[in-house]
Amino acid sequence: MYTEEEPLIKEEEPLIEEKEPLIDSNSSLQRYYAAFESRIGYWFFLGGTRHFGYYQPGTKWPFPINGALRRMEEHLFDSLELQPRAKVLDAGCGVGHVAMHLARKGLRVHGIDVVSKHVQWARQEIRAHGLEKAVTVRLMDYHHLDGLADGSFDGVYTMETLVHATDPEKALGEFFRVIKPGGSIALYEYDQPVSDAASKGMPKDLMKSMEQINRRASMPAADRFTPGVLQRMLEKQGFQDVVVEDLSENVKPMVLLFFLVAYIPYLFICLLGLQAWFVNTQAGVAGYRVLKRRLWRYVAVTARKPSHRVLSNSGPRERRIG
Repeated sequence: MYTEEEPLIKEEEPLIEEKEPLIDSNSSLQRYYAAFESRIGYWFFLGGTRHFGYYQPGTKWPFPINGALRRMEEHLFDSLELQPRAKVLDAGCGVGHVAMHLARKGLRVHGIDVVSKHVQWARQEIRAHGLEKAVTVRLMDYHHLDGLADGSFDGVYTMETLVHATDPEKALGEFFRVIKPGGSIALYEYDQPVSDAASKGMPKDLMKSMEQINRRASMPAADRFTPGVLQRMLEKQGFQDVVVEDLSENVKPMVLLFFLVAYIPYLFICLLGLQAWFVNTQAGVAGYRVLKRRLWRYVAVTARKPSHRVLSNSGPRERRIG
């Protein structure tokens, strides 16, 4: 744990070269997070946090939600397997809740986000909790980490943000570059075989709904993240010891809660033809339907950068909780 006498991020150890960040133009992503439904929904249900909560398999009651959110962040902390005072990059930090939790666990966190309001709110949250010496945040695109030095982090993580990537291979390549040899990466993302869903019996209306959600919520990578893709992408960049953990049962209580809350409003939204304006409500209904059919997974994918360049034929490993 950090102290005032021994700050986690020291002035003599700058993580970043001072230069104007390159941000890819992505109007659909900016529009999604600026939408009234997104802003209200995230704050009302999740207190501003932007990820699913973790529950023991078989849990029915989803409350308290805050406890479930922190348990998922605890799972992330354990997955990274980093020592105290390790430097971590939060790639898509949102309002900073995940970064602050990891900082309280003793890590030094640098958060980046392409939404300027998120950076502004994150800085306010960090100051309000007295964590300025443990967490830093800035506007930056994870496709372009030019301002970050090679091997400057012990670990990198995404928490449901790599789905927004327009070029996930490029982002993973940047992550590999900025991670120190022997460092770790953890990707908490969606794994949805929509492209081959027809052969698995997905109703056409549900397939169409999922495609609309991916487009309207600016998740172009989600269409590509079919089972096995993230593992292969990581290995192609040079990561090894890839492990996939299926957490679908662990997020199910929250997915069901969203479905129950959204179902009746969604009927009226469909009646009025307003789906394009209520993508999170649409996702609340469709998400549980695809999870129940095992056509959508929530996965934690972890890997490690080799201490030195070696060839590995071990391939990815996979385990299921519960």
